[in-house]
Amino acid sequence: MAAPRVVVEPAGRVCWDEPVRIAVHGLAPEQPVALRASLRDEKGALFRAHARYRADARGQLDLQRAPALGGSFAGLEPMGLVWALQPDRPFWRLLKRDVQTPLLLELEVLDGREPAGPGEPEGGRVLARAVHERHFMAAGVRRVLVREGRVRATLFLPPGEGCFAGIIDLFGSGGGLCEYRASLLAGHGFAVLALAYFRYEDLPEYLSDVCLEYFEEAVCFMLQHPKVKGPSIGLLGFSKGGDLCLSMAAFLKDITATVLINACVANTIVPLHYKDMIISDLGTDSSKQKTTESGLLDFVDVWNNPLEEPNHGSLIPLEKAQGPFLFIVGMDDHNWKSAFYAQIASERLQAHGKDRPQIIYYPETGHCIDPPYFPPSRASVHAVLGEAVFYGGEPKAHSRAQEDAWLKIQTFFHKHLNGKKSVKHPGAGGSRL
Repeated sequence: MAAPRVVVEPAGRVCWDEPVRIAVHGLAPEQPVALRASLRDEKGALFRAHARYRADARGQLDLQRAPALGGSFAGLEPMGLVWALQPDRPFWRLLKRDVQTPLLLELEVLDGREPAGPGEPEGGRVLARAVHERHFMAAGVRRVLVREGRVRATLFLPPGEGCFAGIIDLFGSGGGLCEYRASLLAGHGFAVLALAYFRYEDLPEYLSDVCLEYFEEAVCFMLQHPKVKGPSIGLLGFSKGGDLCLSMAAFLKDITATVLINACVANTIVPLHYKDMIISDLGTDSSKQKTTESGLLDFVDVWNNPLEEPNHGSLIPLEKAQGPFLFIVGMDDHNWKSAFYAQIASERLQAHGKDRPQIIYYPETGHCIDPPYFPPSRASVHAVLGEAVFYGGEPKAHSRAQEDAWLKIQTFFHKHLNGKKSVKHPGAGGSRL
């Protein structure tokens, strides 16, 4: 009998947001096995997942057909060995900083007929092993460092001739330059600018007063770029980056599609300046901060209500925006009340005679909604605060939401920036209003 072997398809270059088919050939009929996955991030932290399976009557195991019988997850989860990866360091989040190199996922098959050895999660002797590369730049995507005026960013351009719909991508209050979402999105036909706004190079070290002119400069850079198709661009913002995108859409020209991932409808953390105008920041009440049983900070109740009169000055006049909005909402977001904010946005737009936004609610989904197959981050040490923050979410539901939201985001941008009709994707657990 041939020795067991692990097969990963497709065999060529695979990006992190793409699913693969994992199979094991050459097992004994009905043989119990354990599959173990591991990878190390760029800082050396080890992530691991494992699950028990049983081969079919022909000695084949296909994770698209065979349910996991227990371990890090159970049931039919073809990509479970990726999204269920857990760090060996507490409150450590899997991120990708250098998108020009892949992460290496090691897959091992262990004989489930043997007792587990010391320190083994499941199973005994290793029967087969394979290494699978997961990339962050699709073949032909170009990465261009941007140092234009004050703008500090990286532009990702899809392969091919011609121009591409442009998107500016903003992350939240951790600061720095996060490229992994922009690099993956460029693989789907968009020119995406990952834009830093503090804690990067010569930008301010901390979020202090924020000036919208900086973001206006980034919009101008995109619209003047020969590979970006005008006459307008889209915005993609997460957390604090979301309310910045709302302000950009409200006050700047040439923005016609805005996607917000767990965003607030008020300006948060620090005042926002634009020309002779100041939008105050939504205040907080630190007495309402909670700490979970495991010592994690829970911020969901600390923010003031933007609808109460003293806080009206922080509300962003999103009714001034040109284009449509898509709100991605995690119903178990413990950073702030994303569902409540999306509802305020909807009511405000309709009160001003505008179309109501598209809102997709994801049950049991927390704050950090990443591209597909990133292990859901329920808690991690905040880059600026230096303390562990609780984000919420149940891993399986959150993972489903990441897959579905990623497709919905692409469909929204293709429709409103490229004029393509909505594409139907297999749904995954979101409810739409």
